[in-house]
Amino acid sequence: MFKVVTPKSEEQLEAYFTFRWTYLRQPWNFPPGSEKDEYEQVAAHRMLVNSAGDIVACGRIHMNTAEEAQIRHIAVHGDYHRRGLGQMILGALENVARDLGAIRAVTNSRETSIEFFSACGFVVEREAPNELGMLRRQQMVKKLTDFNSLVLHPEWCKELQSTWTDTIPITEHMGIKLRQYTGKTLETKASLNKNINVHGTMFAGSIFSLATLTGWGLIFLQLKERKLQGDIVLGDGNIHYHKPVTMKPRAICNIESLQGKFSLVESDKKSRFTLQVNILDDQTPVAEFKGVYWVLPIRDSSSKGNG
Repeated sequence: MFKVVTPKSEEQLEAYFTFRWTYLRQPWNFPPGSEKDEYEQVAAHRMLVNSAGDIVACGRIHMNTAEEAQIRHIAVHGDYHRRGLGQMILGALENVARDLGAIRAVTNSRETSIEFFSACGFVVEREAPNELGMLRRQQMVKKLTDFNSLVLHPEWCKELQSTWTDTIPITEHMGIKLRQYTGKTLETKASLNKNINVHGTMFAGSIFSLATLTGWGLIFLQLKERKLQGDIVLGDGNIHYHKPVTMKPRAICNIESLQGKFSLVESDKKSRFTLQVNILDDQTPVAEFKGVYWVLPIRDSSSKGNG
């Protein structure tokens, strides 16, 4: 399981910058220290860590203007390529940009990275200045205000949101919304004001509901990815609370935690799936949910909606 972390301690920052140098500067024979620039103090830094706490990806964002954010220094550990981690760290940086009020993001991409950024919704705008004498780069731009820029397969995501609203009306009252889908990760959010208790924190029951719906949603979208249908039901769920939610409730479910056999669904048989959902208060992890879901065959065409 992977989670996004903001490096804050001296030890974390040292590990973060070392990782950046190792993957972005050392291959070009630049010395330690060349991975830093004049924007470090005003930038937002993020790193992706695995279950052992090791850094597997990193990235940075700073604001060029009140409306434009610049994304830089995205790197993924060589052992973790093609697992969607680049999209995860990029998505985290884009969310920071939106929270800061940016309506567009720019990045200066080398030729080898253009395909990655294009797949994430960026388009080439113009040639960018070279950096440290490195290869030619292109400035790429992405609008952050379009729903389609938030999610992969926006039509599926809108269907999921509508399914929640139509079949579980309480989700609308709780302010539960799909925030991002990358194909590998589903992120949702909820309104703190609509779920607040007498202590000024989020109801534990609301946190549990946000977690279960997020896990349900990831399975819904993964069925869509495979052109499959099934009735998704929660079989069991356990949640461990560590800290209260006091700011911005978020839930993240990564496909890395999903275990089950879609082949059984394809054969019109029931299939058991397990997964983990991490609950965060803005960037701070506060709870973990582990759920067991069943995907049941749809026996009647009148029960077509997943539920």
